[in-house]
Amino acid sequence: MVPQNRRKSWLLASMLLLATLATYHPAWYGGLVWDDDDHVTRPELRSWQGLYRIWFEIGATVQYYPLLHSAFWIEHRLFGDSTLGYHLVNIVLHFLAAWMAAIILSRLAVPGAWLAAAIFALHPVHVESVAWITELKNTLSAVFYLGAVMLYLRFDESRKKSLYLGAFGLFALAMLSKTVTGTLSGALLVILWWQRGHLSWRRDMLPLVPFFVLGAGGGMITAWWEMQFNRVTGPEFQFTMVERLLIASRAVWFHLSKLLWPADLTFIYPRWQVDASDVRQYLYLVGAAASLSVLWLVRRRSRAPLAAVLFFCGTLFPVLGFFNLYTFRYSFAANHYQYLASLGIIALVSAGAVLAVDRPGLRTAGKPLAFALLAILSILAWKQSGEYVNAETLYLATLSRNPSSWMAHTNLSALLLESNVEEAMAHAREALRLRPGHPPALNNLGLAMQRLGRLEEARTQFMEALRIDPAYAQAHNNLGYVLQESGHFDEAMAQYREALRISRNYTEAHYNLGNALQMTGHVEDAVTHYRNALQFAPDFTPAHYNLGIALQRLGRAEEAASEYREALRLEPNLAEAYNNLGLILQQTGRIEEALSEYTEAVRLKPGFAGARNNRANALEKLGRLDEAIAECTEALRILPNFPEAHVNLGVALEKSGRPEDAITHYREALRLRPNLAEARSRLLRLTK
Repeated sequence: MVPQNRRKSWLLASMLLLATLATYHPAWYGGLVWDDDDHVTRPELRSWQGLYRIWFEIGATVQYYPLLHSAFWIEHRLFGDSTLGYHLVNIVLHFLAAWMAAIILSRLAVPGAWLAAAIFALHPVHVESVAWITELKNTLSAVFYLGAVMLYLRFDESRKKSLYLGAFGLFALAMLSKTVTGTLSGALLVILWWQRGHLSWRRDMLPLVPFFVLGAGGGMITAWWEMQFNRVTGPEFQFTMVERLLIASRAVWFHLSKLLWPADLTFIYPRWQVDASDVRQYLYLVGAAASLSVLWLVRRRSRAPLAAVLFFCGTLFPVLGFFNLYTFRYSFAANHYQYLASLGIIALVSAGAVLAVDRPGLRTAGKPLAFALLAILSILAWKQSGEYVNAETLYLATLSRNPSSWMAHTNLSALLLESNVEEAMAHAREALRLRPGHPPALNNLGLAMQRLGRLEEARTQFMEALRIDPAYAQAHNNLGYVLQESGHFDEAMAQYREALRISRNYTEAHYNLGNALQMTGHVEDAVTHYRNALQFAPDFTPAHYNLGIALQRLGRAEEAASEYREALRLEPNLAEAYNNLGLILQQTGRIEEALSEYTEAVRLKPGFAGARNNRANALEKLGRLDEAIAECTEALRILPNFPEAHVNLGVALEKSGRPEDAITHYREALRLRPNLAEARSRLLRLTK
């Protein structure tokens, strides 16, 4: 028989799982937002070779978190492009982290362990970590981190080597998922100090030295990665140590305030101005120092408040401003920063609440108050998670609370380029008003102008973006496209090549360069770049189609047919591919099969005069002359100045015993194109 307390634990865990799933239901079917497409495994990494590259190729992924990206790799194998699976995995991992927190707090005899777990699971400040697919890095690393805590605390009691090695192994897995977990050694020391009131070098500190070394090493790699790949340099990242202390102290209070009073939570918070000459900004630092001093003085009465605050601040330490992060471009705070750190404060508040009501006259009110609190948190989190249904909703919600977010305006402008160019342009201009000279906003403004046909204005915007940021590969590519549209092929190709020098995996630049090369007669080189594009994006339909055209021009008919078939597998309604495949089949004598392809092209695109003309040609070859005449007539109705259709109609009329009508069409074909050899030879034969 299962012991009563174990049954109760399983019941509480089941209830917590259901509550967590229900709270996050609005995000279940949410799409990709922000940088999700950088984390959900890219096409070139979806193979077994791609999995190897995730682990052993620097720069293959957006950050060197190989276990995280291996998890994304597995998820893509399981779920493909459906986001439901990704969201459910995040939610379940979040529940597991809460459950593990309850187990740890219970083992530590902290009052209100399950209340703390429930608050952690349902708190709206964690929606960003759970509803945002990218933040699998938070939920996955938290499970390994908390697993390491569980085993290490058992090791601390028994000193069993297997438990120590297990804890270290789980910590390594956490670090391979997200290096912010490198603060674990400090967190464990805080817990041990809270338990004992003192720390012993031999018993407490020495065993944690390997944890500290691994954590510090991982942090250094991440800092280097940010410098190398995220370019966290320039004036916006240059702060004195005093300024960094001001940022850190304010960030601590900011995150604490959002945890204790989760109002106006948003995806991007305003980036406050740092001014070491403003005395008021030192109030955060003075307040932090004073609070720590008071907590230190009252430690003899209770070490719990100081331990909770030390855990909170220590776990936040990597994101407090002492190390440059990409996100510091637009904000010094983010809800997902405090995912693990919040556990310290939540445990303290929960324990305090339970102890406060554990007295005569208040015990009966305890559970109703707890359920009311959890219900409020769940409703707030449910509402917050609804903002993650798609990127546009998220950015609009962000701007409703933070209208000065130039980053949200920039991203929204990029998102709206396909659906509402004028609105996209308005958001790009607003981003530039808020942050003059922001290259991505300039690039988006250029794209909007390009779509409106204002090529010279678009060119000006792209060139300005490149003046400010010469290493902006996307602007090089877009400038190349505008130059190509304006007929400046050599200049366009130079821009595409520069984009590829900066980012060799840039699919669109390979594709655009392939198009420019094919247009200028460098067909073999075009094939190379189309294949490069497909290496990085195997499902890129236009690259398959244009590669087919290039191969067909080179006489490599079977290879071309294979590319057309792949394009049609990806996009079954591509009439042009059916037509070109029909031409290849007809050239190899497979007239019936060619006719079938032409017929499908015409079905999909009735106004496709070229496909109708080719269909007429196939019908004529099969002796179905009346149908051929009707098809040519329709092609000429659609496109009267179509010389090849006049020739084909003439041939069908000639074979039908109507030579005079045929002569009329041969003459019309020559009028339209005087050097059309077939029309001339047939006309001469009939008019001898």
